[in-house]
Amino acid sequence: MKRLPAVAALLCAVCLSSGCHLFHKKKADQTPKDNPNIAIQVEAEFRQRWVDKRTGELTDQGMNADQARAQALAEFRQKYSATSAAQAP
Repeated sequence: MKRLPAVAALLCAVCLSSGCHLFHKKKADQTPKDNPNIAIQVEAEFRQRWVDKRTGELTDQGMNADQARAQALAEFRQKYSATSAAQAP
């Protein structure tokens, strides 16, 4: 009989200190905010790196730098037309 209160108290202590969020309610302001600009920035950086790399490849093959960049942009727009970065000027 003496063990029952001790076991119950120990069980309560373990449940309350284990990090269980059963009794914890999230506040509405604690949810992370989505920033749509992050995706736009990532796509723009990807576009820049991809076009720079492809321009380098084309100039290594002997193409004029301006023509190589124009072709690289055209290839990017065709290959990645689903991205918003492909629609950018």
